[in-house]
Amino acid sequence: MESEVCSSHAFLMVLCRPYEKSRFRMKLRRVLFQNQYRIQALVTGTWRSLDQLDDLSDFSQQNGVESDLASDLLAVLQLSADEQDDLLSRLISVEGGSMSSPDAGETFVCLPFSPASFRDFMLYEQHVIDSTRGYVKRFMPGMYKVTSVVERVTGKPFRKFRPAPLWYRQPIYYLSNHLNFAVSGADVAWPKYTAALDYELELGAVLARPLYNASAEEAEAAVGGFFVLNDFSARDVQKDEMESGFGPQKAKHFCSTMSATVISADKVWPIFDDLVGSVAINDVEVSTCTAAGAQYSLCEAIAFASKGEQLHPGEVFGTGTLPGGSGMESGHWLNDGDKLRLSIDEIGVVENTVTTAN
Repeated sequence: MESEVCSSHAFLMVLCRPYEKSRFRMKLRRVLFQNQYRIQALVTGTWRSLDQLDDLSDFSQQNGVESDLASDLLAVLQLSADEQDDLLSRLISVEGGSMSSPDAGETFVCLPFSPASFRDFMLYEQHVIDSTRGYVKRFMPGMYKVTSVVERVTGKPFRKFRPAPLWYRQPIYYLSNHLNFAVSGADVAWPKYTAALDYELELGAVLARPLYNASAEEAEAAVGGFFVLNDFSARDVQKDEMESGFGPQKAKHFCSTMSATVISADKVWPIFDDLVGSVAINDVEVSTCTAAGAQYSLCEAIAFASKGEQLHPGEVFGTGTLPGGSGMESGHWLNDGDKLRLSIDEIGVVENTVTTAN
């Protein structure tokens, strides 16, 4: 079947037409094989390793690529749309079937790249309102009864549930621990200092190009790819840390997770607001959410982060939790041993099992 697809000139032309007219997206992942990283692209339903292209070095030289495309996913994302289409064409044209396991041996899927930093925004007002209400319900039940009465009488969210005034004037974010990322499929240890472990379904973006004092349009062009992001949170620790004036520390820095796959960004921006996410615990769907309704667009937020500050390729940005994408909002909290699955249509999936508290 694949040989028939590879030989179809019409199908090849569809994949290689200008990206503005195509919904084809480049899906990438990084694997470890025989102690070497290999970048793979999903082509006609098959994962194909870039290092199986005989002319990969010529392609790199022709396009001025200095990094190793065979092992560096960010280098692939730094290619222009036309160059990515050219690379896909070359992968499609290779005969001989699957290239996902070119040699005998075990292949391990790993983090698609090593984040250079991690800034997490808070773009959704509804998440702030619902998660604050959920916090009060669990940890301040007496106050929750009072706020529920006020909300029923006024027909509006309780005033203290809304974001702080600064949130309405500029994008807000915190800087987390970029070294503690785990990939989909990994077990996540429950930190022994928290009794309220929560998940947060977000859309993650990685820069492929540097930015400084950028416009929103420049920020959009600099984003290389999107992935599914889970910002784990220790909710019973978070409130006191936030009130310290320094923001979250142990509540957040212990672990974040991301999908094994990254989608090239230029095809995602046009459908950003249409993206739909879902949360499942132990194979039971507990909530759905959408990326629509942000106070600021993600490219506006990234542009704000670049004001007077140099941003570099490999730096990661999160949208903040999509409304309904956390247990504190839906009431579906994590327990030891739970299997968590977060997904966003068109982007990917991140699955992790929470291990016994250590």
